[in-house]
Amino acid sequence: MATPARSAVLVLHEKIVRDDGAIVELVVWQLPLATSDRPHALKYRLYFGRGGKCLVRYDNESGKGDHRHIRGKETPYRFVSFAKLRRDFESDMKKYGGEDEKEDSGIGR
Repeated sequence: MATPARSAVLVLHEKIVRDDGAIVELVVWQLPLATSDRPHALKYRLYFGRGGKCLVRYDNESGKGDHRHIRGKETPYRFVSFAKLRRDFESDMKKYGGEDEKEDSGIGR
């Protein structure tokens, strides 16, 4: 008799709505198996946005692997550990999540 496939397990879900209306949401799933685009066997989405606009997002949607979005620009991300992912995300929130969404972010220079 075949063993049923394990399901992904939600290991973290935090959502904070800040006083300024900004939303911070972290969602992490432990997958039953590692895959070529998720060798760490995690599926994640770390989001920071304000006024309906995504300012910073780290995720690894199927077929794209680990990457980040900073004010509309997508770049690859080298996953080392979840702790480092969270530190990098929080650092980018501070760096690119200023009150004025139109301010020069310095990306692309």
